[in-house]
Amino acid sequence: MEFEFMTADTVLPPCMPLPTAMLRLPVSSTAKVMYARLLDATLAGGAEDTNGILFVRFPIVELAAALSRSSVTVKRSLKELEDAGLILRVRRGVGEPNRIYTLLPKKEGCRDE
Repeated sequence: MEFEFMTADTVLPPCMPLPTAMLRLPVSSTAKVMYARLLDATLAGGAEDTNGILFVRFPIVELAAALSRSSVTVKRSLKELEDAGLILRVRRGVGEPNRIYTLLPKKEGCRDE
């Protein structure tokens, strides 16, 4: 693997956002990386609902492939994020992917209040 040292002028490669508050939350590392991926997908190309709130459609199989994890692990991590109040899943019709709303934690280091 090639590498280079960072300088003050270094341009970072594309990165996913991860709010600092996520580091202190009692969720698994997989759930934290998943949250960053969902947040990135929402910011990069989320759809708007009728209220103007952004959401993503990210089928389990695609999310598992994006994270290099099994479908079971993805389902468990989604439940962790939902239980922690970091995402809201809205169930759709049979065969349609859920809408996933990525919620922002209101803790120090995340956003200006």
